[in-house]
Amino acid sequence: MTHRIASIATAVCLLAGSTAFTPAFAHLPPPPVAVAPEADTVASGRVQQWLLNPNGEADGLLLADGTQVAFPPHLSAAVMQALRPGDTVQVRGWRAPQVPVVRMQSLSANGRSVIDEPPVPGMFPPRRAHDPAALSAMTADGRIERLLYNDLGDVHGALLADRTIVRFPPHIGAMYGAQLQPGAQLYARGWGTRGAQGTALEATSMGPTASTAREVFEGPHRGPGRGPVAPRPPVPAF
Repeated sequence: MTHRIASIATAVCLLAGSTAFTPAFAHLPPPPVAVAPEADTVASGRVQQWLLNPNGEADGLLLADGTQVAFPPHLSAAVMQALRPGDTVQVRGWRAPQVPVVRMQSLSANGRSVIDEPPVPGMFPPRRAHDPAALSAMTADGRIERLLYNDLGDVHGALLADRTIVRFPPHIGAMYGAQLQPGAQLYARGWGTRGAQGTALEATSMGPTASTAREVFEGPHRGPGRGPVAPRPPVPAF
């Protein structure tokens, strides 16, 4: 009996080591490898203007060669203290393939450096676009000079010829993609800020002219508990 059990055990071990017992998933191809961003990218050049969000905070730079530099808005004050438009800046960070945006990890200018670090715990959060006390009703009207992108390559804004910045969510940029092109006319109504550093608004309505502007979502004037409304399907032709 003992000899028989030993023989069975030996046979099982041999079969387990053979291809007959190789798990099916061993033959599956490896999962696709995501395309990694270009790490440690270094960009340098003259700062053409601040890229502002509707709250008036800088969350990016536009360089003279068209490169866009993105950083979180809690770094706005530190970056504005380190440099100003016209200065030359060196930026270290990463860039996704085929995207004209460098996501800043650190920058230096005028002998000063700023490193992307999380905000200090307990820091009072800045007012955001849903707070009507922080924003003013505004309009913008002009020719699109260039599109603005986030660090994933999604269109989330437009820079007009008069340097006004019109922001909108990436899904709105995709919805209007064929019409949002450099050289096209853009009229926008929304909520934002205007100051010494520039003008920026979050569009709630857009179109080629005031008479053709269509609502893309509700602004902060709605009452408590009534959030943004989903965009309407029809997209006007620019």
